[in-house]
Amino acid sequence: MRRFACRLLDTGPVLILAAIAGAGSFTHIRDTASQHGQAGWMSWAIAVCIDLTCVMAARERQRDKKTGRTQRGPLSWPVLVLTGGIILSLAANLAQADPTIWGWITAATPASAFLIAVSMLERRATRLEPSAPELAPVLTSTPVPELIPTQAPDEQGDALAPALVDYAQRVADEHHARHGKPITDDALRTRLGVSSQLATDLLRTLRTA
Repeated sequence: MRRFACRLLDTGPVLILAAIAGAGSFTHIRDTASQHGQAGWMSWAIAVCIDLTCVMAARERQRDKKTGRTQRGPLSWPVLVLTGGIILSLAANLAQADPTIWGWITAATPASAFLIAVSMLERRATRLEPSAPELAPVLTSTPVPELIPTQAPDEQGDALAPALVDYAQRVADEHHARHGKPITDDALRTRLGVSSQLATDLLRTLRTA
């Protein structure tokens, strides 16, 4: 209970800021949409879409950092979406401002405060989430060469050694856990240091097991 109270006191002000700033930004966007032909529920829908797009893009950007997903090009897709949402939100807020410096500053304050609050919440959520446990690496010091025959099973007339199949299963499981997809013949051949035919036979055995 005490821990919950401390966490509430820590995140409460940021949540209040996000709610108030979001409401102000939402109102400016809705009014701008209404003044440009999007009356009724459509103006509300536009305001919701812009604000939630910013929240979603900020969350996706933090998830990419956590999972280590690499971006293709100078900017990732979440960053581009977030940038577009910020531009639309600020433009709608500034459209409601008096044509003065202070008018623009005060009109842009709700949108800016809302985005800052969202970024703070995402930053804290990322820090509080437990990191994924590191996978135990397959011990390369295991005396695998003693378990691996130099020829394929059909060339020897013998079945695959159970210890070799177990070791190949561990390698395949680790590859799937790390990369999210089954191991290929070439990857298994490289990890075990065996021939292509033996790697194919091992992979076939694992798939039918």
